[in-house]
Amino acid sequence: MSEREPRSDRPEREKFDRGNDNKSGGMSFGPPVRQPRPKPMKVSALGVRFIDYKENETLRRLTSGNGKLLSRKRAGSTALEQRMIAQAIKRARYMALLPYVTVTQ
Repeated sequence: MSEREPRSDRPEREKFDRGNDNKSGGMSFGPPVRQPRPKPMKVSALGVRFIDYKENETLRRLTSGNGKLLSRKRAGSTALEQRMIAQAIKRARYMALLPYVTVTQ
C-alpha cells in the first residue's frame, strides 16, 4: 500500500460547512453567516440627482457636529454623489451659508 492512498480501515471524516446552512437539522459550527443588509442611500432616496449648495439643511445632515464631511459609508452615498456633496459644501462655506468649523465646548 502506498502512502498516498487512503487507508481503508479508517473512515473518511465528514466535512462540515461553517455557518448555519446545515439543512439536516444537526448542529452547525461557528458563528452564523450574516448577509449584508443594503443601506438606503440618503441622497438617492430623496430623488436628488444634483446636490445644490443652497440647500442648507440637506448639507448640514451630511456634515458631522464639528463641520466635517461625513464619509461615504456614513452618508450612504456613491462616489459620484460624494464628490458632488463635497463640492456643494465647499461652495456653501465660501458663500457663508455653512460654517467651516463648529466649535463645541
